[in-house]
Amino acid sequence: DKATDPSVPEENWECIQRFCDQVNADTAGPLFALRLLAHKIQSPQEGEALHALTVLETCVNNCGDRFHSEMAKFRFLNELIKVLSPKYYGIWSSEKVKSRVTEVIFSWTVWFPQEVKIQDAYQMLKKQGIVKEDPKLPEDKILPPPSPRPQNSIFDTDEEKSKLLARLLKSSHPEDLQAANRLIQSTIKEEQEKSAQVSRRVNAVSEVSENAKRMDELLENYRRRELSPADQETLQALFQRCEKLRPLLFRLASEAVADEEALAEILQANDKLSQALGQYRRVVAGQ
Repeated sequence: DKATDPSVPEENWECIQRFCDQVNADTAGPLFALRLLAHKIQSPQEGEALHALTVLETCVNNCGDRFHSEMAKFRFLNELIKVLSPKYYGIWSSEKVKSRVTEVIFSWTVWFPQEVKIQDAYQMLKKQGIVKEDPKLPEDKILPPPSPRPQNSIFDTDEEKSKLLARLLKSSHPEDLQAANRLIQSTIKEEQEKSAQVSRRVNAVSEVSENAKRMDELLENYRRRELSPADQETLQALFQRCEKLRPLLFRLASEAVADEEALAEILQANDKLSQALGQYRRVVAGQ
């Protein structure tokens, strides 16, 4: 109650810290803490709700995996969603509170990408039009460290960046903490782009392999004059799709120039694609 007292304009950091200590000291601490915080975040008093959100974010920073696991359950996420939803408390929750709740959930999608329920909850809010666009996270607030970082994270492979981040986080100067937050966010963006690049490559190579194999089977039947009209349509559609995959492979190859293994995989897929397209032109188009 003291940590979320709406009559006090500033955060009571002593009480917030004691609350975190109590959460860590009790086995059932995360469960009880989140029940209490959900109730406070849903308060019709704006000051109480905003203080409760600060307490929540501080717990995320200080209360470890047990707390993270509990907050990532639909049981708690639904309580946050009620603050935003016009079917529940969204009608009278202030814009400031709704904006902070949206920021909190969005920041968790960035920091806890492995927590599927958080991702699902946020995507649902976007699909329903409750969240129109991703919020811009404030630079003066350090977000919780990712739990755990993916293997081969940029922080693991870039020693200089890792040392710089450690130095900035140890500093007590606000501008250093802001710089640390910018570094963390830019690195996460870099890792997400890298991950998306790998995903695009894997999907494209897999599709090329499947399409080329299916075209071979259909062309064999075409040679034997055993191809049904439906299969002829499928063969033509596969040919058109494979034509469109060529520029995609070239683009992926230009992205992967620094990665010999990835480049070799793309070039191998391109060979399969060229053979399948050449085969089609010889057998069907008579070229």
